[in-house]
Amino acid sequence: MSLTPSASASLQPAKMKKDESFLGKLGGTLVRKKRAKEVSDLHEEGKNAINAPLLPSATEIHPEDTLLEENAERMMLDPTSRENPKFKDLVKVLIDWINSELEEERIIVKDLEEDCYDGQVLQKLFEKLSGRKLNVAEVTQSEIGQKQKLQTVLEAVNNTLRPHGWTLEWSVDSIHSKNLVAIVYLLVALAMHFQAPIRLPEHVTVQVVVVKVGLHVCTSFKLFSFPAERDAFDTLLDHAPDKLNVVKTSLITFVNKHLNKLNLEVTELESQFADGVYLILLMGLLEDYFVPLYNFFLTPESFEQKVHNVAFAFELMQDGGLKKPKARPEDVVNLNLKSTLRVLYNLFTNYKNSD
Repeated sequence: MSLTPSASASLQPAKMKKDESFLGKLGGTLVRKKRAKEVSDLHEEGKNAINAPLLPSATEIHPEDTLLEENAERMMLDPTSRENPKFKDLVKVLIDWINSELEEERIIVKDLEEDCYDGQVLQKLFEKLSGRKLNVAEVTQSEIGQKQKLQTVLEAVNNTLRPHGWTLEWSVDSIHSKNLVAIVYLLVALAMHFQAPIRLPEHVTVQVVVVKVGLHVCTSFKLFSFPAERDAFDTLLDHAPDKLNVVKTSLITFVNKHLNKLNLEVTELESQFADGVYLILLMGLLEDYFVPLYNFFLTPESFEQKVHNVAFAFELMQDGGLKKPKARPEDVVNLNLKSTLRVLYNLFTNYKNSD
């Protein structure tokens, strides 16, 4: 009987050591697995960080965008593409062009999706460009009426563009559903077909999301590709840059011939015309009138004030019988040499014999 406690006592520590050894090994294994998982997670996180810029961003799909008929699909602009500088520039050029064309109609477009989807603006724009009057209701409030109007307008547009090889990337449903990609495609086609006095930014690429029946979502890229309108300055800069200084010297001589009357002198074309002041004064001298100082900023400080000045100079050119410059005021302000040369060369060809 006396041996039992001692034997029990001698066996217990051995068992405890065995348990501790087992738990220690188990704990070590768990720690190693945890560390291995952490390393694996860290590796995966690093891999994702590297690849993330290459992967299409997740796009939020609203429930109403998935309510499609059988075999139907809906194309939407990926939100990130809206902030694409070139795409934003393209949209702004188109909006400014529409507002310029429809100024007499007192129509002001601020948002292409909200202002073009019902067909009213597109009707007025096509009528102005084509010189044709369409047989449609002036104002339509109902969805059915809007789509009927769009149908008539787009039929007229398509009949005009299709014979010239244009791919019709728009439809009544896509325009009425405020599909910005389709609206931009349509406006670009109209602008190019009717030779609008604008310069479109080149190689504009956007990402679109295509939703199909069953919430099948895929992404693709759309390129707004259109032949860039080239002129003598494109050819000059691309193939004969050595002759550029000759052209610049001739233009400097021309502008100084007139600006010297105000004791002003130009030595740098791209920088000294960027704020629009010299352009305005030059037009006054060429047309022989005084431009009231309250019409422009004599010492512009902000970008907006400079753009105002250049735009005002363009208006003076049109008042003098010249075509609206295809260069944008913003390009001149941003020291774009080709844009400035185009504007000045247009003046040179029309006023080179003026005293």
